[in-house]
Amino acid sequence: MKHILCTTLGIAAIIAVAGCAKTKEQFDFSKKAPDEFAVIRRAPLEMPPDYSLPAPRPGATRPQEEAADQMARQAVLGTASSIEINSAAGTSTGEATLLQKAGAANASPSIRAKVDQETDEIIKDETPGIDTLRKMVGQTPPEPATELVDPVAEANRIKQNRAQGKPITTGKTPILDE
Repeated sequence: MKHILCTTLGIAAIIAVAGCAKTKEQFDFSKKAPDEFAVIRRAPLEMPPDYSLPAPRPGATRPQEEAADQMARQAVLGTASSIEINSAAGTSTGEATLLQKAGAANASPSIRAKVDQETDEIIKDETPGIDTLRKMVGQTPPEPATELVDPVAEANRIKQNRAQGKPITTGKTPILDE
């Protein structure tokens, strides 16, 4: 009877542990997807023009395979034959085409002033109404507080006010010295 009880408890413990997420992670039972940004395409195998092959060098790059940055440049700017450096502008023809299609030549020279004007309008719309009224009357709104309250001294001040039966707003708020 004792043997059956131990076996049953052992099986129950194994089932309980197998269901735990931490156990799956610890024993690596979970699936892991590959990093999609680290996967690059390998060049296809080719038959050499002659069979006098040089000996392979450990760690050397494959001669028929381009670097990842070169493949990205070709994907964005076009094939290698279409990339010619424009010495006057300092951009390649692919970059010039990209800028032309994006409308960079039609950009307004006063764009900075327009952005500043729109930002001022947003600030004006978000200004609290009380500040707008104070400006109309001629009063300048108070600047935001820059001093820091001393928390220990403030707690002591509040305790003293409560002990004396005064409102907690009585007295000056202690400020930290910088």
